[in-house]
Amino acid sequence: MLSTYSALKLIDFPSIYRDKLTTLQVNLGYRCNQQCQHCHVNAGPNRTEQMDATTIETVLEFLRQQQVAILDLTGGAPELNPHFRKLVDAARALGVHVIDRCNLTILSEPGQTDLADFLAARQVEVVASMPCYLKENVDSQRGKGVFEASLAGLQRLNALGYGDPGSGLFLNLVYNPQGPSLPPAQCALEQDYRQQLGEEYGVRFNTLYTLANMPIQRFGSLLLSRGEFDGYMDLLREAHQASNLGGVMCRTLLSIDWQGYAYDCDFNQMLDIPLSMGGAPRRHLRELLDTDLNGLPIQVAGHCYGCTAGQGSSCGGALLD
Repeated sequence: MLSTYSALKLIDFPSIYRDKLTTLQVNLGYRCNQQCQHCHVNAGPNRTEQMDATTIETVLEFLRQQQVAILDLTGGAPELNPHFRKLVDAARALGVHVIDRCNLTILSEPGQTDLADFLAARQVEVVASMPCYLKENVDSQRGKGVFEASLAGLQRLNALGYGDPGSGLFLNLVYNPQGPSLPPAQCALEQDYRQQLGEEYGVRFNTLYTLANMPIQRFGSLLLSRGEFDGYMDLLREAHQASNLGGVMCRTLLSIDWQGYAYDCDFNQMLDIPLSMGGAPRRHLRELLDTDLNGLPIQVAGHCYGCTAGQGSSCGGALLD
């Protein structure tokens, strides 16, 4: 697979610094039941990397010590980690709000058919991948049959109360463009999703998040192989909005890889750009239990324009209305 890092590190990006930490985003491993072409993690069924029980305990200790409000679980398919449910239960016992970044098809995998009930009982927020409301677009990006399986997952969550006002069960969908283009306006696209998924399938959800595809890992390699990398980077830089810098997720989020090492964001994690800590090559979460990260410089490179282009893009969707 072709790497974009050598080109990205030569591209300047404005300096930004950390604010108060609110979210710990933990990658529980790269194993996934899908293998999507836009995946910046390069996850798939054949990946074996998974966070172990010792590191899970360190995550919980960090949540206690730092009094972090939100635990954001990602992967791969985070639910495939054998310690996923133990971590969710322990975090909820601490009063931490838990987010599960779910690909929806995992809800019907063998051994996971009770997963939706588990998430609902713990009031876990579900952020679900749904790159389009049209079957042909979803299946072309994520694989044949993914749309139908995703739809079944949404309907299962809805049956439990997810997406209903006042239920406390939040279901948010995530849109990614099909290729090297910026996402459309989030508000207008959300209305299209509500109309199409609601009228056709009775699906309800809280919010749609639009995310730009990052020029790294599998998608970055695809851009290079097609000769589209430079054009996509030009698009991102030309659409840069300085006003988005104050809202980028890395200011209040710490990203942890499956081995427990810390990064400013999930994208830096995939490029192996560690948290900046006085020249140390990288820091494990256990070394940061008593560390105040507020004010530290954030490691930046060309891919960061993916978060500031147009309406902006983060784990919580667009940054500008």
